[in-house]
Amino acid sequence: MTVLTRPATPKPQAAVVLSKAVARAAERLGVSKSLLAKVLGVSPPTITRLYTGTYLLDQSRKEWDFALLFVRVFRSLDSIVGDEFTARKWLGSDNLGLNAKPIELIRNTEGLVRVVQYLDASRGLV
Repeated sequence: MTVLTRPATPKPQAAVVLSKAVARAAERLGVSKSLLAKVLGVSPPTITRLYTGTYLLDQSRKEWDFALLFVRVFRSLDSIVGDEFTARKWLGSDNLGLNAKPIELIRNTEGLVRVVQYLDASRGLV
C-alpha cells in the first residue's frame, strides 16, 4: 500500500514573522519609525531596514524581547477596543491608571512593561 504524502510546507522563520508583525503594529498604531527605534532600542536606520525587509530582528538580542512586548500592546489594544482609531487615541491620551500617556511610557523598558501589564489586566476584565 502506497501512502501519499504532501510536500512539507516550509515554516516561516520566527525572525521574519516578528519583524513584519512589529512593523505592521507600529503602522496601525500610528507609532513613528523614530519612536519604534526607541522602543526596540535600535537605531533609526535599522528601523528603516526593518521596514524594507533587509533587516530581521535578532532573537539573541534585547530588541527581540521589546518587539514581543510591543506586539502584545497592539494585540491587547486590538482585542479591547477593536479598531485602530480608538487604539491610537488611547495611546495618546492621559491614563489615570498608568499616571501618564501610554505613548510616552513605551519609550523605555519599564514603561513598556507597565503598559503591557495594564492591558493584560484590562483584557482579563473583558
